[in-house]
Amino acid sequence: MTNRTIRRVIILGALTVMGLLSVQTYWVVRMWDLQEQDFDRRVRQALLETARDLARIGLFVLEDANLIQQVQSNYYVVNINNQFDEASLEFYLQKAFEKQSLREDFQYGIFDCSSNQMVSGRLVKYKKKAESDASTQLQAPLPAHHDSDFIYYFGVRFPNKEVNILANMWVVIAFTVLVFLAVLFFIYTIGVILRQKQLSELQRDFINNMTHEFKTPIATINISTDVFLQSPVIRNDARLSRYAGIIKEQIMRLNTQVEKVLQLAKIERDHVQLNLEEVDVADLVRGLQPSLEMKTEEKKGTLELKLHTDHACVRADRLHLTNILHNLVDNGVKYSKNAPHIEVELMPVNSHVVLAVRDHGIGIAPEHQKHVFKKFYRVPTGNVHNVKGFGLGLYYVQTICREHRWKLHLDSEPGRGTTISIHMPLANGHA
Repeated sequence: MTNRTIRRVIILGALTVMGLLSVQTYWVVRMWDLQEQDFDRRVRQALLETARDLARIGLFVLEDANLIQQVQSNYYVVNINNQFDEASLEFYLQKAFEKQSLREDFQYGIFDCSSNQMVSGRLVKYKKKAESDASTQLQAPLPAHHDSDFIYYFGVRFPNKEVNILANMWVVIAFTVLVFLAVLFFIYTIGVILRQKQLSELQRDFINNMTHEFKTPIATINISTDVFLQSPVIRNDARLSRYAGIIKEQIMRLNTQVEKVLQLAKIERDHVQLNLEEVDVADLVRGLQPSLEMKTEEKKGTLELKLHTDHACVRADRLHLTNILHNLVDNGVKYSKNAPHIEVELMPVNSHVVLAVRDHGIGIAPEHQKHVFKKFYRVPTGNVHNVKGFGLGLYYVQTICREHRWKLHLDSEPGRGTTISIHMPLANGHA
C-alpha cells in the first residue's frame, strides 16, 4: 500500500468518523431534549391536577400567575397560596403522577412560614418491597423558593430523573457505544496499517540494500569468469572449461534475479516512468527471436512464432515490452515438464493487436489463477522446489500492462498448458 493510498484512507476515514460522531452527538442531544420536554410536560400536568384537587377539597381558588415554577431541572414548586395538609398532598401527587405514567421516585416538602424553610418532607418510592416502605422521611429538607411572594406552597424533586431518562434512551445509548467502538477499531486499524507499512519499508530497504551489495561481487565474479573462459589453459581442459561455463551461466542467472528485484523496487518507490514511442511489435518479436530461442534450446525445446501480421505499431516502452516477452517465455520454459514448446502469437483484432505466449506445460489450477499475478506468489508444490524463482515475473508483467493500460488475460488448464495474452491498442487505430 502506497503512502498516497494510506493518506487517503486516513483522511477519508477521519472525515467519516467525524461525520458519524457529529450525527450521533446531534441525535443524543436531540433525544435528551425531547425526553426532558416530555418529562417536564407530564410533571407540570400532574402538578396542575394536584393543585386543583387540593383547591377543590380546601374550597379555595388557585391563582393563575406563577402557579408552577421550575427551580432546577428536577425540582418544581407549586404556589397553592392557601393552607393544605400533608396526607392529602401525598395522595393526590401519587394519583396525578400515575395518571401521567410517571412512576418515578419523588421527594416532596411543604413550606413553613414560621421557620421560613421546607418541612414535612418525604421520599416516595415506587420500587418498594412492602407498602410500609412506600415513603420515608427526608434526611435533609428540600430548598426553599427564593420568591418572597410564595407563602403556601410545596416542592417536588425527582432525584433519579437523569438516570431514568438515560434508561429510556437505551437504544440511542447502545448505538452510541457501537459508534465509539467503531471509532476505536478504526484507530486501531490505522495503527496496524502504519505499523505494517513501517515493517514493509524496512523489509524493502533491507532487500534493496542486500541486492545492491550483491551487484559488486556478481560483477567481479562475471569478469573473472570471462578471463577464465578466454584462457587457453581453460579452453584446452574440458573439465575446467565446463566448470567455468557453469559458473558463467549461474552468475548470469543470479544477476538476472537481482536486476528483477531492483527493477521492481524502483517501480514501487518511484512509480513507473514509461518512455513511450511507436513500437512495431512484429519487428520486435522477430528481433528477439534468437535470444528467446536460446531460452528454449537450453532445455532442448523449440520456439514457434505465429505472426499473422507483418506490422503492428503500438505506443509502448520498448524496454519494458521486451522484458515482458522474456518473462513470459521464461515462465513457459520453467513450467514445462518435458522439452518445452513455446508459441509466440501476434494477431490483429479490430483496432487492437493481441500478443499471446503459449506453453504446453503443467498449467495452473483454477484456484491459483487469480493469485499468480501477486508479488512473491508461487503456485504451491508441497516440499518440491524444482522450479526456481521469486514469484516476481508475472507481477512485473501485470504492473507494466496496467501502466500501459493494456488488458491482460490468463487462460490455463492443468496438464494442458497456459496462455497469457496482452491486448494492446494499435497506434492511430490501425496496423
